[in-house]
Amino acid sequence: MKRLKGKVGKIISTWGPAWLVMIADVDAASAITAADTGAQYGTKLVWFLMLLVIPLYVIQEVAGRVGAVTGKGLGELIRENYSRHIAVLAAIPMALVDIISYIVEYTGIAVGFQMMGVSPWISVPIAFLAHVVVVYNRKYAEAEKPLLICSLIFAVVWIVAAFLTARHGIVVVPFYFSTSPDFIFMLAANIGAVIMPFMLFYQVSATVEKGTDSSSVWAVRFETLIGAIFSELIMVAIAVSAIGISANSLDFTSPKVLSQSLSSVAGHFAPYVFGVGLITASFIALIVISLGSCWGVTEAMGWGKKHWFKVYLIESIPAVLIPLFSFNLIKLALNLMVLQIIVLIAPAVILGVIASNKKLMGNFSLKGFNRFIYWFFIALIFATGIVSMLPHS
Repeated sequence: MKRLKGKVGKIISTWGPAWLVMIADVDAASAITAADTGAQYGTKLVWFLMLLVIPLYVIQEVAGRVGAVTGKGLGELIRENYSRHIAVLAAIPMALVDIISYIVEYTGIAVGFQMMGVSPWISVPIAFLAHVVVVYNRKYAEAEKPLLICSLIFAVVWIVAAFLTARHGIVVVPFYFSTSPDFIFMLAANIGAVIMPFMLFYQVSATVEKGTDSSSVWAVRFETLIGAIFSELIMVAIAVSAIGISANSLDFTSPKVLSQSLSSVAGHFAPYVFGVGLITASFIALIVISLGSCWGVTEAMGWGKKHWFKVYLIESIPAVLIPLFSFNLIKLALNLMVLQIIVLIAPAVILGVIASNKKLMGNFSLKGFNRFIYWFFIALIFATGIVSMLPHS
């Protein structure tokens, strides 16, 4: 009993980085991808969404393990063990993609509020200020607390959203597959929604900031597994919540159309629930992405984390302005998910090389079947990204 209490205590004390990065994985773009999946294919891709738990766990477990064992962030490890040029090549593309991600997140917040009748000119500036209040001049432990609270709201909201649709009855199709370009593109978009570049940088650095060491690697693995399962269950819930609505109503320039479509399928409260879901998903992702990308860039450049907020402002201010105008971002969101696959390769490859380094990782180095399965999923993800570039409507 004492041993069990000790393990539970260890899990509680180390809980946070893996869970939050998995929650942030279901951001506005991922939510759109899942909703589009549900609108077009119903439950036909639920099997695939749950199958993605495996690569999500395998890759993110390695990120958490590297942070716990080395006590250093990924950008710092790259810079110290390779070269500054390689570190910049790994971090800068991620930061550029994150700028686009910020646009999508602030747009997600704008649409969520618009579905409840609040103008983007009010919601977006408020979201930006709230973001700054949470992250500015705070240590990770302080920023983590409001995120954990938001993650609970996030979970409840999407479960309710799925229930509102499912209560009217849905046709469950356990398995479906097609070789059509549109179907393959949707698979690729969902794969892109599983692993994003900022996730690798964030989980390594946040694990270090949490004070987790090699004695707690098993706890990191447990948290990563629970987070991976929960992340994909939420993607399924979002897909279910969108069953029966028109895919055209997911157009971000028409939140009223989306609200009307949701109301007709799932009831009067559905648009409010969906809107709150978008808002919480986007807000959590904003914080995690900003910390992950900025930590990665400053570590890679050797600037130290004290300069991360300057990098954040350079990245985010343009992203705040764009959603204030009318843009159609549904296609951007889906294409961004595919783009993430390509950009992911550089940091994922370097992470695998570092994790396989016995001098750095000791007995926790990536080896045997574990190493094979890691590289297998990296290769599979990259191949999917190439296939997804084939023409589709």
